[in-house]
Amino acid sequence: MPRLIRTLLPALLLAGATSLSMATTAPATPEDPYLWLEDVQGDKALAWVRERNAQSRTLLQAFPRFGTMRDTFRAILDSREKIPYVSRRGEHLYNFWRDATHQRGLWRRTTLAEYRKPDPAWETVIDLDALAKAENENWVWSGADCFGPDYQRCLVRLSRGGADAVVAREFDTRAKRFVDGGFKLPEAKTQLEWLDADTVYVGTDFGPGSMTDSGYPRIIKRWKRGQPLAEAVTVFEAQPKDVYAFASVDRTPGFERTVFGRASDFYNTELTLLADGRTTRLERPSDSDFTFWRDQLLIQLRSDWKLGDTTWPSGSLLVTDAKAYLAGERRFTALFTPTATRSLAGLSTTRGTLLLNVLDNVAGRLEEWRRADGRWQRREVQAPFPGTLGASTLHDPLLKDDALAEAYLVTYTDFLTPDSLMLARTGSDQRELLKARPAFFDATGVRVEQRFAKSKDGTRVPYFVVWAPGAKPDGRNPTLLYGYGGFEVSQQPWYSAGFGTAWYTQGGVLVVANIRGGGEYGPAWHQAATKANKQKSYDDFAAVAEDLIAQKITSPQHLGIEGGSNGGLLVGAVMLQRPELFKAVVCQVPLLDMQRYHKLLAGASWMAEYGNPDKADEWAFISKYSPYQNVRPGLKLPKVLFTTSTRDDRVHPGHARKMAARMLEQGHAPLYYENIEGGHGGAADNAQRADLMALEFAFLWQQLAPAQ
Repeated sequence: MPRLIRTLLPALLLAGATSLSMATTAPATPEDPYLWLEDVQGDKALAWVRERNAQSRTLLQAFPRFGTMRDTFRAILDSREKIPYVSRRGEHLYNFWRDATHQRGLWRRTTLAEYRKPDPAWETVIDLDALAKAENENWVWSGADCFGPDYQRCLVRLSRGGADAVVAREFDTRAKRFVDGGFKLPEAKTQLEWLDADTVYVGTDFGPGSMTDSGYPRIIKRWKRGQPLAEAVTVFEAQPKDVYAFASVDRTPGFERTVFGRASDFYNTELTLLADGRTTRLERPSDSDFTFWRDQLLIQLRSDWKLGDTTWPSGSLLVTDAKAYLAGERRFTALFTPTATRSLAGLSTTRGTLLLNVLDNVAGRLEEWRRADGRWQRREVQAPFPGTLGASTLHDPLLKDDALAEAYLVTYTDFLTPDSLMLARTGSDQRELLKARPAFFDATGVRVEQRFAKSKDGTRVPYFVVWAPGAKPDGRNPTLLYGYGGFEVSQQPWYSAGFGTAWYTQGGVLVVANIRGGGEYGPAWHQAATKANKQKSYDDFAAVAEDLIAQKITSPQHLGIEGGSNGGLLVGAVMLQRPELFKAVVCQVPLLDMQRYHKLLAGASWMAEYGNPDKADEWAFISKYSPYQNVRPGLKLPKVLFTTSTRDDRVHPGHARKMAARMLEQGHAPLYYENIEGGHGGAADNAQRADLMALEFAFLWQQLAPAQ
């Protein structure tokens, strides 16, 4: 289906690079005596992990409400009242579902008519629990790509223990079994794209030299059914120093196109169009998002683009006739241009309408754009506000007569409003409520406000405060400050039954910071805190903490911080830079050794965000915040809990292991917990997720409100 070329790969870009079994460990050095902890499955390293886990679990399970929280979280996660979110494939809506009976999950389907009912009749396609038992594997669902318009044949991706590396196998959704002699690939970082019913484009580990330095596929081959993989024909190659190579196929009748691409870094790609048997290099800013939509072309800019006397600003969305563009014409209509408070968060397309998701001071709005009488016309959709909106098309461009050609799904949520899913049609503000998540906690008295802090350089940084019932600005509220601040990822309001039951209703305050490095105000907001300017993310986060204290929302002895992945780096850095502001730190699946991050799993693909530590001038700024290199004996630090996963093949668990080991050596007494399964999400099923959440909340309560 047509889609943004760049949105093809967020999962790959933020995913792991190499199989865990391929992890290697450099010899220990005086500068880093803990390199042995990078040996993911090594006996010595795992013995260290088990010892730390036991110590941490003993302390955290002693919290009186630990068992109650864990059981409550498990009930919420297993609840049959959750919204079964769906994706359309032809005449069916597909959903992946977990509950108490199906811990690994069901891949199932129904019709729209059934889905409208309070209790739809679902048809099971794959029972992952049964499959895992039959094959004696710890399978975790990783998705499926199906060949339309009948969607009978699907390329199913199965992960061992939640890792990003997957096994790919062709599945027949009518016969409900894997296809004998069908497409099948062993565990690897793989990309598969259907070309026709008997041909796929494949990028995987073909052997030495076939992967980039970042560990992603470097070579794309055309692979025919029944053909040995070794005989597949190479059709495109990236360079070893690139991040990855990819193929994207648009099979819309009358607009068939294939685009090959090579990503030189996280944000820049070179694209080559294959159409009518000819290849054409697509000239456009290399950091722009690029979408073919029938006879139109959409370009979303991440930097200013000067064409003649016109400069299109970063964050704009441009549209033009695709055929004219390929012929060299450069005439555009701007469908969106950013302002100081508005940015484009995403887009989706029906057959004839473009749906824009716009952030207005971190609150979502929807717009529709259509061509009429040769001109583009805008309509603002009257939708719930302020909160988080989502829009996704139900149109299937492979169907000749599609009854849902102008239909789309709308989601809405905010901190106090449970998620809802609505069916909408373009040109109308009328929506049909399909599903709504129940309220899992009593929000009476809970209130939300948006505030702004002033960062070190004077920048206004927004943040949300979710107040517990009856909470007052007296400096005594147990408060958790959450942030991310990287990769242009926005932190929008969400409804959390976990926070509701274990935090708000128990007297806790949640703060979500919209710091630079995120995408809340478009590409410029992100780019203001990358590479040499990454410190601005940390300054912004500290500024929010200072504002919370100044406004007496909390005080240092009651303030904790939390972040995961890039957010784990955030809280690790700020913990060391401003330890006087905090009492507790929850550091999840973090990057922490920024001198070696680019040598571990997917790390090399993130150098466009952080810089290259092998270059002296770039290590000069990275070294100032890298937590592993900056922790010292004698520092008075807040208590920290590190959590990670052995099966995280995205951010190497060695980051958290080594940081904890170094801090233990220096006398800081951190807590450490590593789940054996779970991948980058930290948990492989609902039981593991509930347990991990209970450990983290127990830690926060023990540190921020010990009297409880």
